[in-house]
Amino acid sequence: QVQLVESGGGLVQAGDSLRLSCAASGHTFNIYNMGWFRQAPGKEREFVAAISQSGSRTSYADSVKGRFTISRDNAKNTVYLQMNSLKPEDTAVYYCAAVRLGFGITTAASLYNRWGQGTQVTVSS
Repeated sequence: QVQLVESGGGLVQAGDSLRLSCAASGHTFNIYNMGWFRQAPGKEREFVAAISQSGSRTSYADSVKGRFTISRDNAKNTVYLQMNSLKPEDTAVYYCAAVRLGFGITTAASLYNRWGQGTQVTVSS
């Protein structure tokens, strides 16, 4: 089974950029569709972005479209989330996840069955 470890979070100011990384190990990474979710204090976990096995297809939440970019490097077993023009409302713990095998890219958290431990992103105004 794939194991996922996120990194790259931190404290930034509004308008700044961050790049999150999610390193995968333990299985063939390129067979998994991948996604990023986030959870702010007191709120439910929400979908941010997803990417297909090859990286040819992506999907974004409306709240991040045009500001965030998901990408992957299968040779490095890593998926990235480039976050630009950050806003205070982007503050959350960000999680990387792998879609259950046999399913395509999806916004539904219930179809992701492997999750990382999360990385904190805090955006100050």
